[in-house]
Amino acid sequence: MPLPLDLTGRPDERVVRQLVEAVLYEGLVETTVAGDAAQQIFAWSHGAKRFRCTGVKGAFGRIRLSAGSIESESRDGAWHAATLDEVVASLPASAEDKRRLLGELYSTVAHCSWNERNLPCGTRSDLGFAALEGALHEGHAYHPCFKARSGFSESDHRDFGPEAGNSFQLAWLLVRRNEIGQRLPGDETTFWRDELGAETFAAINRRRAELGASWDDFALLPLHPWQWQSLRETLLSPWLADGTAHFAGFAGDRYIASQSIRTLLNADRPDAANVKLSMNMRNSSSLRTIEPHSVCTAPVISRWLSDIVAGDPLFKTTYPLVVLGEYAGIIAGRDGPLAGHLAAIWRRSVTSTLADGEQAVPFNALMAVEHDGSPFIDVWVHRHGFRNWLGQLLQVAVLPVWHLLVGHGIATEAHGQNMVLVHRDGWPVRLVLRDFHDSVEYVPGFLRQPDKVPDFLALDPAYRDALPDQYYWMEDVETLGELVTDALFVFNLAEVSHLLQTFYGLREADFWTAIRRMLTDYAATHGLGARQDQLGLRRPTLTAEALLARKLNTGRSSHAVPNPLSTPDT
Repeated sequence: MPLPLDLTGRPDERVVRQLVEAVLYEGLVETTVAGDAAQQIFAWSHGAKRFRCTGVKGAFGRIRLSAGSIESESRDGAWHAATLDEVVASLPASAEDKRRLLGELYSTVAHCSWNERNLPCGTRSDLGFAALEGALHEGHAYHPCFKARSGFSESDHRDFGPEAGNSFQLAWLLVRRNEIGQRLPGDETTFWRDELGAETFAAINRRRAELGASWDDFALLPLHPWQWQSLRETLLSPWLADGTAHFAGFAGDRYIASQSIRTLLNADRPDAANVKLSMNMRNSSSLRTIEPHSVCTAPVISRWLSDIVAGDPLFKTTYPLVVLGEYAGIIAGRDGPLAGHLAAIWRRSVTSTLADGEQAVPFNALMAVEHDGSPFIDVWVHRHGFRNWLGQLLQVAVLPVWHLLVGHGIATEAHGQNMVLVHRDGWPVRLVLRDFHDSVEYVPGFLRQPDKVPDFLALDPAYRDALPDQYYWMEDVETLGELVTDALFVFNLAEVSHLLQTFYGLREADFWTAIRRMLTDYAATHGLGARQDQLGLRRPTLTAEALLARKLNTGRSSHAVPNPLSTPDT
């Protein structure tokens, strides 16, 4: 029972339910609603076919449907459990988009079913960070294609998915330097010896000599082994045939997949870097390649953020925050058919930041339920007391992100996988943020220290003729704020408030009242009321991403949602 409303052993029901929740939330069908706040009946039609389900509206208007309640009407007037095929057929999208969506939904069901059959059912709360990354098999709590992994066979899911925890070596390419872009923290040879170790570097160097590829002409690049299998006879085959690239074999430390699949954790040396590698597969909303412009920009953004955090003592004393720096990036073939398919970004590991007695958990663990039906956080809550623990959690989880936004004018995409909670015996002590290369935004006029922002126009030709909102810089402060509220509140903490209401009886309205008051106190304490007001936080509605509508190419990428932070304090 991984999420509060899930039925044990029924991933098919969860996928249908999340699909319909997204359909209703994003207004993709014309719906009638009856009932009261305690239980509502949602109904809609597609031609002569009628659908119905029951549920409630939670924080930010999020639809929470009752498990097993989604039904469709047969021709004889009888009602039965609605199938994925029936629901997808009712959506306002092209036949091709619906076909692709249905395939990803069935792939999600298949991968979840494999997990149900093969994963152990023990408690997860005492696992180390790397093991917990794999054991958190819930996936995205909103997107219905949360485990689609298009192109993954069952054996790929077993070998390279995070859930099974299997380790593997990286594949290595030698690529002609005229096809390489890279930004390293220092000398190239020193970088590789430090990352690989002297023995592995020597083995690759011997293989390079055997291939007749000099370091003057060729540079080194790692590939995910699945990506190597996917590309070697397709997009990469012309390079292998004409000598632009040489395969140097599998070598080095073993890695395991994190929740994001393409970001790998070092299984042999946990304090060594995580490596983010391109994968030509689609999961939830996105193709998991890496945006070419972001690869060599990543280290510059990380240095900028790290300098901002280091220069503000509040991030050490009052709003403790660690930025996991992405300190190196390499890309090959960025301007041709392989654009985004051959890329790697190195990031500092979470475990290297921990002091004695500290443990780290991905933030989305806090919205999960154990196999015995108790919340992941249950032991912590009872150990420290519900109110004390929750108050500390909100201070530690929200205010560092908020101070970066209001105090410094920088928005980060702080969703559940991008945040890590550091704790001592369950007591929250510090927040860790990660994954910045394509998820940091700012408005030039709202920056507290505009002189520190990177010179993006000099970093990459792609930025020179770019429009606002295309890459990192934006025009509108309210929209900047909504990037934070969307990720941190609508699709992250709303899952926590839902769990707390379900298991501990805390009304979601009271949870969000506490956050609203905390943000008001924050602004008053630091004299930032005027800056915070520019974000329009008290508007009756906010804008949230319409993830399913965008996936179906409806032409709509966002929608207005009710804002529980808008009610003035009394």
